[in-house]
Amino acid sequence: MENRFENFVISILRLNKIITKVKLLEMEEFKLRAVHVMCIYYIDESRDGLTASELARLTLEDKAAISRALGTLRERGYICYDSKKYNSKVQLTGEGKKIADFIRARADNYVDIAGGELPEEDREAMYRSLSAICARLENYYEKLAKERGKNIDEPF
Repeated sequence: MENRFENFVISILRLNKIITKVKLLEMEEFKLRAVHVMCIYYIDESRDGLTASELARLTLEDKAAISRALGTLRERGYICYDSKKYNSKVQLTGEGKKIADFIRARADNYVDIAGGELPEEDREAMYRSLSAICARLENYYEKLAKERGKNIDEPF
């Protein structure tokens, strides 16, 4: 008999771990971690820059981890922002844009590898399914937390 719970959970965890490992290897020459990759990626995606709070929401990282990541990226000259102004917008520098271009090229490559021989309609169905699964589990979590009197600080 197939163990759906184990198959579901282990598959998702394995996927998350391998993505993190790929990010680390891809960014090894820059001495950047997975959180740095996602910060640079999202800042590059934005037109006007992003605040630390917006980055925390997008990356699903806590604010302290984002603050540390931004400090490292700023020290290395990849980003700039007004540290004296609360919630100032973070922008990429010229060097940061070069790293962002590298990240985008590598990400496109490993998404292509991961998709392999999947027909486009299967890939679209997979993404729709993953989004639906996430939405249902988020709703379940929020309902469960509310029933137990827990405060949900951060939305998904």
